[in-house]
Amino acid sequence: MSSVDPYRRIAGIYDRVVEPLQRGVRRRAIELVPPRAGWRVLDVGCGTGKTLALYLEAGCTVVGVDVSVAMLRRARQGLGSAAELHLIGGDELPFERDSFDLVNLSLVLHEIPFDERTDVLREMARVTAPGGRMLVTDFRFGSLRGVRGRVLRLVSWVMERISGHYDGYRSFRADGGLPAAAAKAGLAIKAEKVVAGGNMAIFVL
Repeated sequence: MSSVDPYRRIAGIYDRVVEPLQRGVRRRAIELVPPRAGWRVLDVGCGTGKTLALYLEAGCTVVGVDVSVAMLRRARQGLGSAAELHLIGGDELPFERDSFDLVNLSLVLHEIPFDERTDVLREMARVTAPGGRMLVTDFRFGSLRGVRGRVLRLVSWVMERISGHYDGYRSFRADGGLPAAAAKAGLAIKAEKVVAGGNMAIFVL
């Protein structure tokens, strides 16, 4: 893991600038796999903890991991001691096999270096309990839906440029996105929900 926090400069404004763009997609993901009280939920790349907060409200036990000290600090401020948070990369999760009923990964896979994406998905699968699910949200590169779809595609392109993730976004697209990464990891897609005007999709693995 790099010694330089990749989100140190934007953690303070993340919830004001980026969160409003992700709120609706996050709600759709939770509707696709409704949580049950008592579930153990892991959020890989948990950021400021907004997804974890929703699972807490549903009565789940929540655990988050992230590569950013600054983002985890924000998550701790919002969640208090209710969540277990770890500073770590997603390619080596410090949990036993079959530990979680649900493992979430939202808008993170495209940021991960090309040669590590499959490893991250396999590691997520390792800690998912039998009968559990992996929920992955990321960019989709098929047809768009109306003017909204085209506007959101432009917004996504600009945001990826500003954030410094454009190389990852471009390689993710060239590699076939989540479907190709899942197939390479030996994982089956159980369900797919297209959102954000066709710019993103939520996958259940």
